Amino acid sequence: MNKDIKYFGIDISHLVFDVTDSNGNYYQFKNKVSGFKKFKKLLNCNSHCVMEATGYYHYQLAYYLFENDKKVSVENPLAVKRFIQMRLSKIKTDKSDSKLICAYAEQVELKLWKGSSKEVQESLQIARALSVYTKQRTMLKNKLHGESVLGEPSKAVVRSLKRSLRQLDKEVGTLEERLMLLVKKSHQDLFTRIKTIPGIGRKTAIMLIVLTGGFERFSSTGELCSYAGLTPVIRQSGSSVKGRPRISKMGNQKLRNLLFMCSFTACKYSKACRALYERIVAKGKSKN
Repeated sequence: MNKDIKYFGIDISHLVFDVTDSNGNYYQFKNKVSGFKKFKKLLNCNSHCVMEATGYYHYQLAYYLFENDKKVSVENPLAVKRFIQMRLSKIKTDKSDSKLICAYAEQVELKLWKGSSKEVQESLQIARALSVYTKQRTMLKNKLHGESVLGEPSKAVVRSLKRSLRQLDKEVGTLEERLMLLVKKSHQDLFTRIKTIPGIGRKTAIMLIVLTGGFERFSSTGELCSYAGLTPVIRQSGSSVKGRPRISKMGNQKLRNLLFMCSFTACKYSKACRALYERIVAKGKSKN
């Protein structure tokens, strides 16, 4: 905690955001530009704004503060939740949450939030849209298969499903082309090098770059493993509890699933990866 810094704990919801500062003063503003401008008037060079990563709601305020040269930290909501639980608070309101987030900021070491470039933001949006479209395509294909096995499937329903599937394929193709352009524009060399890794193809290389921000947000391999939720968790206590070590899974699920599928291909086509896999399994580790 730096005594010269005035912390502002921020709890954000869809329509408003609640703020409590280090002096205990409480404010509430609308979660839009007019509210951001009013809040900015409270800030000076010694102010530090702290908020949780709450889905999409925190992005506009975080970028507004960042672009106006204000110190802002976007914290892991699980870390904040555990802090609040340790305080044994019996009150759960937006006002109380903002107060506790401020208390959290005063007691932990904060990292400044740096945001992302417009290209990275667009790439992430495209990746999320592709994920939605992929699920919809699977649903349509399953529905089409279900209709086809009926004795007398409705021709109108089958035609409708096929039209929807063709449209989705077209949208997916357009977005994938746009994503490829964005990745090559900002990370052409990295994209080329990642594709040389056994088990990783073009689409996987693109998603790895998008989900990690070109690996620029990590200063060590340990940080990257933690972000993917691949770090081991050991469960042992006394003489009775001897749980089998497993990965934490406290990280980006999409990235973890992506690497998991790549590992199958790597074990099949790369002798070095296969040897590593067999050596680990021989020690008693889970095959997965």
